Amino acid sequence: METLKVRDAKDVEDAVRAAIAGEQPLEIVGHGSKRLIGQPMATNALLDLSALNAVTAYEPNELIITVQAGAPLADVLSLIDSKNQQFAFEPIDTSLLLGTPAGRGSIGGMIGAGFAGPRRIKAGGARDHLLGAHAVSGFGESFKAGGRVVKNVTGYDVCKLLAGSWGTLAVMTEVTLKVMPRPESERTLVLRGLDDVAANRAMTAALGSPFDVSGAAHLPGSALRTTQAPLGELGAPDQSLTLLRLEGITASAAHRAGSLRAALSSYGPADVIEDAESAAAWAAIRDVAPYAASGPRALWPVWRIVCPPASGGAFGQALARESQGEVFYDWAGGLIWAALPPSKDANARALRQRVDAIGGHAALIRASEELRRAVDVFHPQERGLAALGQRVKHSFDPRDILNRGRMARGPAS
Repeated sequence: METLKVRDAKDVEDAVRAAIAGEQPLEIVGHGSKRLIGQPMATNALLDLSALNAVTAYEPNELIITVQAGAPLADVLSLIDSKNQQFAFEPIDTSLLLGTPAGRGSIGGMIGAGFAGPRRIKAGGARDHLLGAHAVSGFGESFKAGGRVVKNVTGYDVCKLLAGSWGTLAVMTEVTLKVMPRPESERTLVLRGLDDVAANRAMTAALGSPFDVSGAAHLPGSALRTTQAPLGELGAPDQSLTLLRLEGITASAAHRAGSLRAALSSYGPADVIEDAESAAAWAAIRDVAPYAASGPRALWPVWRIVCPPASGGAFGQALARESQGEVFYDWAGGLIWAALPPSKDANARALRQRVDAIGGHAALIRASEELRRAVDVFHPQERGLAALGQRVKHSFDPRDILNRGRMARGPAS
């Protein structure tokens, strides 16, 4: 495969224009941490953005950072952590799930995938923290969208379209993001032994309380049997865990944890874990540790299912029972990670019929290349929405040069 290493936005423009002239689609890569997600692409040209790795501006007092798209996410997280700040949407490190080297994610990949961790229920997703972007379209032209502060955005907030687009609309070269203060302390309530539906009710009650819950997850006993520390050490074998996180000033987090424990007393006694122990547990949930590629479920396809939170417990329970698979829940039931036994289509048809019935969508995040060629990795859209997506795609990349076929099977993206 031909690799085109670029040094700046002008190089990206030249590479895209050459690809258009040669009718050669490009695969867009930062450090390659998420190349195993999506439909396999038919291209022999790789546009490598790893040299675009500078932090061009960081103003901790203004809570904004501007960074080039190829910058390693781990380095940027370390930088903002040194100022007691964070990306509030908790970007996922997919290396544990995919079995790729740790710490190789890039800023551009973080935005392009649009994945968010447990704090999504409170802070929103990656797109909600993207203030502006510089990018190169499929015309080979540079453009700027958004600005350095929210009030600078007028008209269509075009940069939001880039979040979750998987590189199919434009090649991001630089982005500006909001950062937020890191909480001084965190407490996590641990309820044990609830079934999926009861846990769903407990998480819903916690989110409806005045205690400002920033994480709500449930792990059935089946998902914990082979899970190592830290999650595997929180409960007895085959005993489910329901985790509820509270963050803030130490005194406030401790007080709210006590009050929430009292409010949920009908669901059973709750233990409290603090700070480092709590953070480690939520990092494991964020990074899908129960289905790690190094674990016993390494050969099982893994689905990421987003659905109405109130439907999550019943849906996941039925899915696990009928497929003989395993599930666990984040976002108070709104996000279900499912590891299903290997089959010809990864249970795609039956799963998506069920997901459609409750108004959700399902993406196949981990699967072999052969399987990803055989099924739709991303949830097929209904006709009107698909047509709108095609018009948006055509307005950015009419020749379908950028990441052709990554989001949909067939010649069109």
